[in-house]
Amino acid sequence: MGTATDKLLEEALLLPADERASLVERILQSLNLPTEAEITRLWGEEAERRVSELEAGKVAAIPGEQVFTKLRAKYQK
Repeated sequence: MGTATDKLLEEALLLPADERASLVERILQSLNLPTEAEITRLWGEEAERRVSELEAGKVAAIPGEQVFTKLRAKYQK
């Protein structure tokens, strides 16, 4: 962190807990991250797309145990 950032952090840590929490919320909001509702909506759309592909025969389901066996083999080296 740069000097200005260090000074800002020192000052922020002197704030009462509720004000620090409010400051954190405001900083996070400034990042324009997706909200929980938006993430839920997007996952719902993804699930619907995947079900549609399965039902249309565009993709084949792979049994979970087969997937986990392959993953274990790949990462347990």
